[in-house]
Amino acid sequence: MVTIISYIVTILARLINLYMILIMVYALLSWFPGAYSSTLGRWLAKIVEPYQSMFNFASFGMLSFAPVVAILVLYFIQMGIIYLGKLLIGI
Repeated sequence: MVTIISYIVTILARLINLYMILIMVYALLSWFPGAYSSTLGRWLAKIVEPYQSMFNFASFGMLSFAPVVAILVLYFIQMGIIYLGKLLIGI
């Protein structure tokens, strides 16, 4: 049972890491003109925009901190999952 819980926690933590990387790549696409209209940009927009749009309140003028807030929230969720996994395992 312990290995199943640790396996699930590890998979969830890695999936959250992957999603945070996708958010960072999507944010970096704004540095390149026309990158959002590329195939990669459209694909990332379908994956990242639904989550990131919840944090559009974090913008000042043309500067948006939505990716930063989205990554911070994911980080805290990831730490919570790891903590719960440790509690369940008994470490």
